[in-house]
Amino acid sequence: MSVFTSTFKNLLSGSIIFWSFFTTYVLHAHEFSGFVGAETRIFPNRALYAGQEDHSSSFVIQPEYYHEFKSGSSFTFVPFYRLDSADKQRTHFDIREFSFLWLQNNFELRLGVRKVFWGTTEVLHLVDIINQTDLVENLDTEDKLGQPMLNISFSRNWGVWDLYWLPYFREKTFIGTGGRLRSKAIVETDLTQYESSAKKWHSDWALRYSHSFGDWDIGLSQFIGTSRDPSLIDGKNSEGTIVKIPLYEQIKQTSLDLSFVTGQWLWKGESLYRSGQGNDDYFAWTGGFEYTFSRIWNSQMNLGLIGEWMFDTRGDNSSTPFENDLAGGLRLSLNDAASTEVLFSWTQDINSEARYLFLEARRRLGEHILLTTEFRAFLNQPPEDFLFEQRADEIMNIELSYYF
Repeated sequence: MSVFTSTFKNLLSGSIIFWSFFTTYVLHAHEFSGFVGAETRIFPNRALYAGQEDHSSSFVIQPEYYHEFKSGSSFTFVPFYRLDSADKQRTHFDIREFSFLWLQNNFELRLGVRKVFWGTTEVLHLVDIINQTDLVENLDTEDKLGQPMLNISFSRNWGVWDLYWLPYFREKTFIGTGGRLRSKAIVETDLTQYESSAKKWHSDWALRYSHSFGDWDIGLSQFIGTSRDPSLIDGKNSEGTIVKIPLYEQIKQTSLDLSFVTGQWLWKGESLYRSGQGNDDYFAWTGGFEYTFSRIWNSQMNLGLIGEWMFDTRGDNSSTPFENDLAGGLRLSLNDAASTEVLFSWTQDINSEARYLFLEARRRLGEHILLTTEFRAFLNQPPEDFLFEQRADEIMNIELSYYF
């Protein structure tokens, strides 16, 4: 059990007692919500590596408690737990949020564990660096671990300044022996290495300026600290098995994200310059558009057309599969009572025939139940491609969630 998990389980026990008393005598307004869900994963192709399963089931729960004080300040608590039948690494507990917001006329102060998202684009969230990726949840990197932080925010007519102090580092979660969508060699987190002697306790810092003016939204950010994307180096575990060992290096990253709305068009882009990870500094960017056709076929439905380009100057040494790729997509919103939505996208590697397909559909069943299905496929992956070792891991994911 990590120091973070142990500490916050103790905090959880104490908080339950404290808030039981506090809600009885002091609270102005409080809300309790969240969801529970059941998920099944089906892999039609036979596994390539020993120990992997062709099917898995899991249970997930994420309650949320929110309280707003009379002053406008607030407290949020969001624990998370998943139990998985195939991969013991995917069975995990996390605190997504445990934070206090102190609201003042001239600034806002947030203290605790939080989730912060930066970025605009659809396929690759290039500049989003505050929270660590919870990779065992989903390959799309959109699920994040809670990050301990202190954040002070100043809002003025000319923009918003955010300063972040991140005193504790969260390691990326990796798929275990029984899981699919992994590489041939298991990532051995017990052998994790750090460039900084402070390891997890290295203080990271970030500064961000954001502003909306007219049809433009812009964000300019600077991050100094431990890279969220480790370099994976070859090694052996205590049993002599070949494994990948995460190495978390110290980096400096300057990034820009922006979006522009004009009529039915949404233009968006993200770019970064990073130093400290590997021998060479590098640039990366992604950007494109989404055009929405409203009320197609004389109905209530909307159809969005998506196009994006992703590029990384590291080429084949990139830590993502999108070193020079084009992506396209269609987003269909039925605008019905069940909030039915379908997203289909494909990503084509410009330098090879490799492509990646994704289909997601979601629909509410009544007031509280959400049905979500996802399908992913990896096609024509050459041996040098980033996703070659996942070439047999086409996946159908079905999740039924109850929101309360």
